[in-house]
Amino acid sequence: MTIEISAVTRAAKGTGASRRLRRDAKVPGIVYGAGKDPVSVEFDAKALFMEFRHEAFHASILTLSLDGKKESVLLRDFQMHPVRNTIQHVDFQRVSATEKIHVKVPLHFVNGDIAPGVKLNGGIVAHIATEADVSCLAKDLPEFVEVDLANLEIGHSIHLSQIALPKGVEFVQLAHGNDLAVASIAKTRGSTASAADDAAPAGEETPAA
Repeated sequence: MTIEISAVTRAAKGTGASRRLRRDAKVPGIVYGAGKDPVSVEFDAKALFMEFRHEAFHASILTLSLDGKKESVLLRDFQMHPVRNTIQHVDFQRVSATEKIHVKVPLHFVNGDIAPGVKLNGGIVAHIATEADVSCLAKDLPEFVEVDLANLEIGHSIHLSQIALPKGVEFVQLAHGNDLAVASIAKTRGSTASAADDAAPAGEETPAA
């Protein structure tokens, strides 16, 4: 999926100029990187916010149409108004086709409902992390990474080293020897009682707590 956003170069800079832009339903921003000078830009606030709501916008290579010329960029930073939930400022980084990038991508957890720790033992899935840093070329960047919980037992965790990644993509933390846990199946009072019931010999009752 290709996401394209449009912007124009802005000449006025500074706090006062940015405030006037926001009053005119515009969002100030900057585009930098790839060995080129930074460029101050402005976006239509409504159009930008509509794209901002989509998860893929935050972890995908975007096509920026700036004054009619297109280039590939990544969203690197943004500021939101604490009350109005409007975008105050955005930073985009130009992307090179030949240099690896580091990007946080969302983790999508699947098959938690059929994991043995949930289905057989009554545990609950605990998400320890919802995103992870990956390193890859721009062409290989995934919109998300799928984490399969189908074989996860109660009391166990799934780590970065156990997650399948697309070709050309690696976890930054794992490359530095940090095999983080991203999800586990936690015991509950109900799951513990159920396990005790299953362990009791036939014809015997589990003592009351």
